[in-house]
Amino acid sequence: MTTLAITAHNGGRIAELAFLLIAIAGASMFLVHVPMIGRAKNSFAGFCLGAAGVLLIVATHWGHFG
Repeated sequence: MTTLAITAHNGGRIAELAFLLIAIAGASMFLVHVPMIGRAKNSFAGFCLGAAGVLLIVATHWGHFG
């Protein structure tokens, strides 16, 4: 049986990938709801989720987060 060893370096890379997926999800939510005026709250939520993902990527990569 092998164990999965995740070093601090690998953990940071995995976290960056997760944050990138959050950013992609937020951007896709935002783009889907842009034409629908009645769904403005969902558009704003998608934009915020995308922005948060991008900021977390920056914090993880350059801010030594984690």
